[in-house]
Amino acid sequence: LPALGRGAIRSPAGWRQRLAAADLGMLPILLGLVGIWLIFWSANDKFLSPLNLTNLMLQMAALGTLSTGIFLVLLLGEIDLSAGIVSGLCAAVMAVLNVKAGVPGPLAVLAGLGAGVLIGLFQGAWITRLRIPSFIVTLAGQIGWQGALLVVLGTTGTINLRDPFITGLAGTFFKEPLIGWLIAALLVIGYGLTLIFDRRRRLASNLPAPSRQALAVRVLGVAVVVMAAMLVFSADRGLPLAVVIFAGVVIIFDWITKHTIYGRHIYAVGGSAEAARRAGIRVDRVRISVFALASGIAALAGILAASRLLAVNQSSGGSDFLLNAIAATVIGGTSLFGGRGTAWSALIGALVIQSISNGMDLLAFESSLKFIITAAVLLAAVTIDAVARRRREAAGR
Repeated sequence: LPALGRGAIRSPAGWRQRLAAADLGMLPILLGLVGIWLIFWSANDKFLSPLNLTNLMLQMAALGTLSTGIFLVLLLGEIDLSAGIVSGLCAAVMAVLNVKAGVPGPLAVLAGLGAGVLIGLFQGAWITRLRIPSFIVTLAGQIGWQGALLVVLGTTGTINLRDPFITGLAGTFFKEPLIGWLIAALLVIGYGLTLIFDRRRRLASNLPAPSRQALAVRVLGVAVVVMAAMLVFSADRGLPLAVVIFAGVVIIFDWITKHTIYGRHIYAVGGSAEAARRAGIRVDRVRISVFALASGIAALAGILAASRLLAVNQSSGGSDFLLNAIAATVIGGTSLFGGRGTAWSALIGALVIQSISNGMDLLAFESSLKFIITAAVLLAAVTIDAVARRRREAAGR
């Protein structure tokens, strides 16, 4: 910025240069989300009702969870086209063990999660050891795991879920206000402590760090959003457990990617695998572990979706589930080129995608128009990301 000079900063051209070089983060996405909500609210006043917003968050939980796994893979500059069907397959494994084999709900859920991790390890090792593009391996996985889903379900085709533990994952609401507000307070306090820890670490390393006032503003902003959400939930059925699970996944992986050595290795590999290798990072291990984590998260997404629908069938994890998850992650700000993005992009992007879908359902839009509008939003988000990246590169020269 000093290189632009005072005259450049004061002139309109100078301000354009500053904006081109700046990274506005999620601000444009949040403004776009506000615009989407206002449009649908003006068209149907029920859109912002507590009932509809709670349903929107419940619908978003599975999609956002899957998007978190996609986020990890995109950080590497890779892609996982099998994540959607893996979520359905792992949900089917859980359902068959619980309903047909009589395995208790918690153990069946763990088995489904374990199946996801094993699938990710298999695909990650195949990609890494044999140097085959992830696009090809996961595309083959998308086809192959679809067949495995049909085999697991057998001739029944649909398995209805009745276990209280499994159905409670999406069907539990914390109706007691004290519990909901306590969870909200812990979320805000945890966020604030994370910011303080990060600031102290950056100062100890003689790196630029935000001021205390800036941190206070960020914590206050999060507190306002969380309080507003709690007021909405309290006006309906209470805080949904599925939303708590999804938020927990986002927070955990945001902390892992930002505040651990392993997380920095993921960003390094996504930025430049060769540079990471020369720096001593075990690139192959990072890649395999990320694919394993992503498939495990996909399994959790499938289990949450099955819990909400109270069944697993041949279409579980199919249709546009995967494509919407990828779209959500990209719309949220994660770069398709690797090395850039945050776990919060999964939450924000999923909220955008689900808000559009929910609003169009309220307005009784045809499916054809829904697909076209969602595609337009995704294309616009990717275009903005590509243009902004080129401008930052040009401004940095």
